[in-house]
Amino acid sequence: MAQEDIFKKIVSHCKEYGFVFPSSELYDGLGAVYDYGQNGVELKNNIKEYWWKSMVLLHENIVGIDSAIFMHPTIWKASGHVDAFNDPLIDNRDSKKRYRADVLIEDQIAKYDEKIEKEVAKAKKRFGDAFDEAQFMATNARVLEHKQKRDALHERYAKAMQGPNLEELKQIIIDEEIVDPISGTKNWTDVRQFNLMFSTEMGSASDATSKVYLRPETAQGIFVNYLNVQKTGRMKIPFGIAQIGKAFRNEIVARQFIFRMREFEQMEMQFFVKPGTEMEWFAKWKETRMKWHQALGFGAENYRFHDHDKLAHYANAATDIEFKMPFGFKEVEGIHSRTDYDLTQHEKFSGKSIKYFDPQENKSYTPYDIETSIGVDRMFLSVMCHSYCEEKLENGETRVVLKLPAPLAPVKLAVLPLLKKDGLPEKAREIVNDLKFHFNTHYDEKDTIGKRYRRQDAIGTPYCVTVDHDTLKDNCVTLRFRDTMEQERVSIDQLRDIIEDKVSISSLLKKLQ
Repeated sequence: MAQEDIFKKIVSHCKEYGFVFPSSELYDGLGAVYDYGQNGVELKNNIKEYWWKSMVLLHENIVGIDSAIFMHPTIWKASGHVDAFNDPLIDNRDSKKRYRADVLIEDQIAKYDEKIEKEVAKAKKRFGDAFDEAQFMATNARVLEHKQKRDALHERYAKAMQGPNLEELKQIIIDEEIVDPISGTKNWTDVRQFNLMFSTEMGSASDATSKVYLRPETAQGIFVNYLNVQKTGRMKIPFGIAQIGKAFRNEIVARQFIFRMREFEQMEMQFFVKPGTEMEWFAKWKETRMKWHQALGFGAENYRFHDHDKLAHYANAATDIEFKMPFGFKEVEGIHSRTDYDLTQHEKFSGKSIKYFDPQENKSYTPYDIETSIGVDRMFLSVMCHSYCEEKLENGETRVVLKLPAPLAPVKLAVLPLLKKDGLPEKAREIVNDLKFHFNTHYDEKDTIGKRYRRQDAIGTPYCVTVDHDTLKDNCVTLRFRDTMEQERVSIDQLRDIIEDKVSISSLLKKLQ
């Protein structure tokens, strides 16, 4: 099945099983805005819990805050967002659709990568175990041709983005003969910059209002509270501040479901270090964050680092952790060495000193900062994309199952009475009422037992127990495992011990030690 078709099925599955709904759907929706349903919000909260605890529980020198969405407008002037928070946009005159010029070019680069991968895949199939991939990549004429075109385009694009040189970006699109995916034409306008911040008015009287912005990132709330946290927590360099919160960007080219939205959620941590040590910490946090992702068990081959061609004005090093989505490798987390730019700018614009006094050095200085920033919604999408699975069963049926990591699953255990009579529902309720204090346990009695199993498979429930007539005699239930569909008879008294550790966030955190 084509990857595009798989992605459409995942989007449909998210709605059908209560994970993600189009926002305001009753009124025909609102572009690039989504609501999380009853199962989606549980999965999302579990992702956030995994991240939060990995930061503030496992690191003695990292604490959390929750800053306001509205902040003083001068903050965004100091951070550079008012003047420099722009996307290069281009319109197609025939389709009347607007695109990010940089994304069009990056997609073209990805097409060359895909051509190379297809050549390698064909050769692997042809030569089998005798295939030498390194030698093939170095000698095959078609691979070398695609690689030469890819590298030349990449070099030209990287240079154009340094400005950015808007005329050169358009010329690249023309030279590469990039067409509009809707109209199929190359009738492009010039590239121009567009600021992404939402603004509104604050104040009760029309003549006394002031312009404020919905924050486009959560990081600035950390920077302006850096000194408050450092003093009240008596924090010593190095230390970090973590935060989870909403951010807002007026994305003109919002696409790919919840991958790029106008209202989204970020999990960010700013780690303040002594100047001169930032590259050491940058490398350390790259390793730490990749380990966090791979602990979910999705396979190391589905992750990669992508170093930035164009560094932001505040950074001296930057990389992305990319995950292999159905539509290619895409960024889920950014790791940046932001230098002392942000703290220095806020000191300059506020007129107040926010330097750190180092008692060991016996001097004051402005710390450097290493940022890790992960999109909750993109992380959610990567989990859904990897977990969605269609399996052919021995009886010829197909089952759709979400093979979610058990600690992230919305429901950990479903308790199913075989029949809605003979005291079985009452016994099932007893089990639910006992275990619900330890992990998310649901009761389900509607439909046949087979349909109930399929329903729980579809939302990713790792364990189901069936209460039958023998349960009333021997106090045992049938425990079913989602991934293998194997069943075993176990005592009700053993259920908590069997399940609790496997579905706990702690089981993931232990892998990080």
